[in-house]
Amino acid sequence: MADVLLQIEGIHKRFGGLHALNNVGLTINKGEIYGLIGPNGAGKTTLFNVLTGLYQPDEGSFTFNGRNLFRAKPHVVVGTGIARTFQNIRLFAEMSALENVMVGRHIRSHAGALGAVLRDRRTRDEEAAIREKAWELLEYVGIADVAEERARNLSYGHQRRLEIARALATEPLLLALDEPAAGMNPRETDDLKALMAKIRDGGVTLLLIEHDVKLMMDLCDRIAVLDYGKKIAEGVPDVVRKDPKVIEAYLGAAHA
Repeated sequence: MADVLLQIEGIHKRFGGLHALNNVGLTINKGEIYGLIGPNGAGKTTLFNVLTGLYQPDEGSFTFNGRNLFRAKPHVVVGTGIARTFQNIRLFAEMSALENVMVGRHIRSHAGALGAVLRDRRTRDEEAAIREKAWELLEYVGIADVAEERARNLSYGHQRRLEIARALATEPLLLALDEPAAGMNPRETDDLKALMAKIRDGGVTLLLIEHDVKLMMDLCDRIAVLDYGKKIAEGVPDVVRKDPKVIEAYLGAAHA
C-alpha cells in the first residue's frame, strides 16, 4: 500500500459570499507526481494557498507526514517540508541567482541574529555551507552558469528554474509548483518536464497546477480536477481525460 504523505478532507474556504473551495479532499502519496487541473477560477491556486498556510481554511482537516497542519502558519508549513513556487514569479530581483537560493536556506539555518552580528566561527561555517548548497542546487536545475547574475536579468525560463531551486533549498518532502510551464516555449517545457521527473526520482513528491493539460497527462501519476471550487474527478490520466464531467468543465455540455 502506498505511503500517504498529504491528506486533506472537507476543506472549505469562503471569501464573503464566494465559496472558493467546497468540501475538497485529496490524498497524495509519497513519491508521486500529483496534478491539479481545472478551468480558470476553479479554485486551484486557492487550494495551494490553503496548503501552504497563506489562507486559513474555514473547515476541514489537513495532515502532512502524520502532522496536523490545519490552519498552520506558512513558516510552520515550510518547516514540516512543504515548499512552493508561485504563478507570478516572486524573486528578489536585485539579488543574484545564488543569493536567491541562499535565502531559501534560512528555514534550515541556526545562526540567528546574534550569530549574524558576532560572525563567530560557527556562523561563518554555516554560511559557507549554505553557499555551497546553493551552488549545488543551481547546478541541479541547470543554471549554475548564471549564478552571479541578478535575478531580474535572467531569461523567463531561468527565472522559473531559479524559483524551483530556491524552493528546493528548504529541503521539502513535497514541492508544490503553481503553473511552472506558464509562458514557456515547447523546448523549455520539455526541459522542465525532465527536471520535474528528476526531482521526483530524487525523492521529492510533486504537486502541480498547470494549464498545459497535455503536459499534465504525460507527466502525472494521478490528477484531480476542480471546477467552481469542487473536486469533480480524480484518478490516473487515462481515466480523467475521458470523464464526461471533465469534458463538460473544459468544453461545455455539448461536448460531454
